[in-house]
Amino acid sequence: MMLSVNRRAWEIAEEMAAREEELRIRVRRLGNGARVIDAGVEVPGSVEAGIAFSRICMGGLGEVGVEMGRFPRVLVRTDHPVISCMASQYAGWAVKVEKYFAMGSGPARALARVEKLFGELGYEDKSEVAVLALETRKLPDERVAEFVAGKCGVKPENLTLVVAPTASLAGSIQISARVVETGVHKLHEVGFPLQKIVSGVGTAPIAPVAKNDLEAMGKTNDCVLYGGRTVYFVEAEDEEVERIIAEVPSSSSRDYGSPFLELFERYQRDFFKIDPKLFSPAEITINNLKTGRVFHAGGVNEEVLERSLGIRP
Repeated sequence: MMLSVNRRAWEIAEEMAAREEELRIRVRRLGNGARVIDAGVEVPGSVEAGIAFSRICMGGLGEVGVEMGRFPRVLVRTDHPVISCMASQYAGWAVKVEKYFAMGSGPARALARVEKLFGELGYEDKSEVAVLALETRKLPDERVAEFVAGKCGVKPENLTLVVAPTASLAGSIQISARVVETGVHKLHEVGFPLQKIVSGVGTAPIAPVAKNDLEAMGKTNDCVLYGGRTVYFVEAEDEEVERIIAEVPSSSSRDYGSPFLELFERYQRDFFKIDPKLFSPAEITINNLKTGRVFHAGGVNEEVLERSLGIRP
């Protein structure tokens, strides 16, 4: 039997709901029975809520912690990188219902399977419950819940929508917690076989909560692009790793070296004009379990991080 990311994430959502006051979140039922967990729209949220949000995004197949360095940082690990990162955590579902829009990530994607990506992953969840994470400042209503439940093939009362805006504590944490996923996605883009990635570990700074979602988008992206460090354990031929390693870190992009918000403005706020090679962790190390060799590329860029996060030496 395949691991069910939705069932595992549902357990985390149940725990969040039971700790509503402690986590400074708000749980409510819509008229059709769908559950909405607000982790930062009308409530302050918390560090613990951000960790739980991140674990939900990974379908319960990854662990997320917070530690202190020069910046507060997330530490992420998963022994199921393809399922937890690509089939669950990747924000690949643009949820559009009338005037409502939010980027959807998390395990419900593996039920809806509306993205071409699932044709390549070889994973399909089977679950009577569904959990979707939404990055937005607008809480979903019954129409959104009906739409998502319909795509997932579950009853609305068996759907949980977890919501946090970019400029929130939970938002900052869950975006930095995508550091391993961002690298897995880049490995996929440069042609490395996903099934050969065995495990992944990563760390990234947590962005200070910005005053608005536009600024938060810049800061949170920079935490991964200029501060993200990842290690992947693979079973492959050394030549397969040698062929792609230099292409993986964000420094391989022509747009590398400027804070993300500056780039966004430079391209007239057209996200798709930014070089897609930029979207990767700053540093990547690959340990080939088959041969014992270690490969490395990229590095943390403290200067750009300081500019972006507003932190001075």
